[in-house]
Amino acid sequence: MKPGIGSQRDAVLYCDGASSGNPGKSGIGAVLTFGGKTYEISENIGIATNNIAEYTALIKGLSKAISLKIETLSIFLDSELLVRQIEGSYKVKNEKLKELYLDVISQLRSFKCYSIQHIPREQNKKADALARKAVYPR
Repeated sequence: MKPGIGSQRDAVLYCDGASSGNPGKSGIGAVLTFGGKTYEISENIGIATNNIAEYTALIKGLSKAISLKIETLSIFLDSELLVRQIEGSYKVKNEKLKELYLDVISQLRSFKCYSIQHIPREQNKKADALARKAVYPR
């Protein structure tokens, strides 16, 4: 049975990856809102492509959601490629991305219900800022 909207186990996750060069110095950002609290992730992941950074951000965000025992998750990404690959509309051709894709699919099975949606970059500003901060620490 799927929980309804407004369940105390509902959460929202915004994720983004950033690379300075492709590949280049990369960082990830994620913002998870759950139970009236906001959890932020900002990590440098070394040298990677932008797509690897995007997947890594999602994996870290999903891991945090799982650790909090979240049941229902709404995911928002500004990477249309990732959203379409996860939905099954696009095939994952790159071998490294396949590994990350399989990790994401495995983690998504932990949720009773989830949705994933592509959003414009302007609606993903906080996750983007966290990813960029990880690439260019002050």
